[in-house]
Amino acid sequence: MRRGLPLLLALLLTGLLWVPGCRRQDPPTEDEDLIVVGVSQVGAESDWRVACSESMKAAFSEENGYRLLFEDAQQKQENQILAIRKFIQLGVDYIVLLPIVEEGWESVLLEAEEAGIPVIVADRAVDASPELYETRVGSDFLAEGEMATAWLEEKFAGRSQVSVIHIQGTPGSTAQVGRTAALEAALDRNWNWTLLAQMDGDFTQAKSYEVMTNFLAENHSPPIDLVYCENDNEAFGTIQALEEYGYVCGAGGVTVVCFDATRNGLRWCMDGRISLVVECDPLLGPLTAQVIEKLEAGEALKTEYSTAQRCFTPQDLSEDFIAQRPY
Repeated sequence: MRRGLPLLLALLLTGLLWVPGCRRQDPPTEDEDLIVVGVSQVGAESDWRVACSESMKAAFSEENGYRLLFEDAQQKQENQILAIRKFIQLGVDYIVLLPIVEEGWESVLLEAEEAGIPVIVADRAVDASPELYETRVGSDFLAEGEMATAWLEEKFAGRSQVSVIHIQGTPGSTAQVGRTAALEAALDRNWNWTLLAQMDGDFTQAKSYEVMTNFLAENHSPPIDLVYCENDNEAFGTIQALEEYGYVCGAGGVTVVCFDATRNGLRWCMDGRISLVVECDPLLGPLTAQVIEKLEAGEALKTEYSTAQRCFTPQDLSEDFIAQRPY
């Protein structure tokens, strides 16, 4: 039986283990030899996040040799910190942290280190001492933004003026920081690009629709050439607002770019309403499980394990291709 199971068994049998947002687990048997993994997820704010959670649950199944404790933090860092401390109390074998923001993790990661529990950071990064976690699994968000802005610079080459709206993701998250940095660098390079507004969409369709609608109402529908959204769901809400105010999105109208490349995002792109989607793979479960396998085998790890990234335009897509996508 692995290190985390005796205390886990005791708490389950006495009814003391109940983490908000986590389904109650069946008690393990005495002869069970599963690796106990506690996963602290941001929430379910987007299609990407839902696909990421399903990937983690599939990878850390009992059939694959794991006992999974999954905590949905409902987009609150305090819930993630609470979950990590409960994982430490239970003596899990590994903690997987998908952090909502970069700051504020040093203390709780130190607690995990003192308890001898390895922590793997997935998706977004943390601003903490590298000695406090094993590695990070996820995308290079700055590189994603640079891919998008390189495409935009080519598209708008020769234009005398480009009016830009920027819909940001959750402030302080690694995805927001990297994708914002790429756009701001492009704005600095291109004197003819003008930033009309920079607004917080929080990676959600509803908030992006709200902030874009308010902007259009307050500014009497100004000319807009480009909207840079930091995920697919922000693009959905933004396009809805633009179209309600009479804008055309796509060829001959507003250029909308976004990130993630979920099935819905690709369908909107294939239909022409989104001009460019940059891929950000949410299926981090198998790669995270590979990292744990390496740790179990005593192998050295790289500092980061990055996922593949591609760009899609309407010309690149077909219904058959989209239907074959796993998310």
